[in-house]
Amino acid sequence: MIDNVAQRKLGRIGITVPAVGVGCWAIGGPADNLGMPMGWSTADDSASAAGLRKAYELGARLFDTADVYGLGRSERLLGGLISEVPRGGLTLTSKVGYFAGTAEHGYHPGHMTRQLHQSLDNLRTDYLDIYFLHHPDFGPDDQWLEGAVEAMTSFRSQGLIRAVGMRGPHRYAPDRLHPTADKADKAARFRRIFDLVKPEILAVRDNLLTPASRLDGILELAADHGCGILFNKPLSQGLLTAATATGRERTFGPGDHRSRKRWFTPEPVAVIGKAIRDLQQVIGDEPTYLTAVALWACLTRFDNAAVLAGFTNPDQVEQNLAALRIRPDDAHIAAARTIMSGVQRQLDDTGEVFVDEHR
Repeated sequence: MIDNVAQRKLGRIGITVPAVGVGCWAIGGPADNLGMPMGWSTADDSASAAGLRKAYELGARLFDTADVYGLGRSERLLGGLISEVPRGGLTLTSKVGYFAGTAEHGYHPGHMTRQLHQSLDNLRTDYLDIYFLHHPDFGPDDQWLEGAVEAMTSFRSQGLIRAVGMRGPHRYAPDRLHPTADKADKAARFRRIFDLVKPEILAVRDNLLTPASRLDGILELAADHGCGILFNKPLSQGLLTAATATGRERTFGPGDHRSRKRWFTPEPVAVIGKAIRDLQQVIGDEPTYLTAVALWACLTRFDNAAVLAGFTNPDQVEQNLAALRIRPDDAHIAAARTIMSGVQRQLDDTGEVFVDEHR
């Protein structure tokens, strides 16, 4: 147990972790997959490696990555840290499904086996604590679903993974370009897959820009089945930080997923920036405290949950992990939720379609 660090127990599986974990998508750098940019152009390997070491020094023990993050680059960078510190004190998660390589489908059982072993090699470990099904597309008529479930069960029985994870209701990335399923369809599909997979851990998107209705039923389902939750995108991929309040325009290079997302265009950034300035009038303008408010707005939703905060440099790591030792005032969290719910309505009133991968 790390002294003076907020801890969370992730449901029935019994894994205990610091309340703030480290998301390693951004350090994978720029990448293209499935015909679209799906990485981050702002990453630098030396800064990423320094940030991982800083995170460990500050008490982080939960690290989340995926085979598709930089097409292995994120896992290999994280593996550098793992080779330097005691493995037993870490909780490591990775994911499978988005990166199909030359396989017929990302959930082909043979491909899943190869990808797991490649992830273990990249991470320099012989097991994962949690292995996630990364998306809900199992091919026409869900032809790969049964095999994927059987593969995950086999991995666990072999001791290659400790727990099976799956994501909460969301769209497969290519489907977001031409959305067809409504919320009810997506939720029903999630529940059907949940009943088959029987996961111990759920990955659920949540932040101050997430409408409360988006979590309807998910937290109750997790509680009923003893699932732990990892909340991802708690800072809305950097939009809910003090940097947005400055109004500085951001530019993204090739292979950066933000270049195809409306939330990062000038109009919504301006709306969010003004709301952050309004919130700072209530809670103060200390950037670290603002980050803590955003992270604890997620943590206070569910007792058996941790949050995953991403980074591209050591300064961001310090700001994120300060929340392990800062518990914001409940009134400040409530004010943040009130102000940011106004942002949700304002953006919806523009008539734009702000799809759910940001909220």
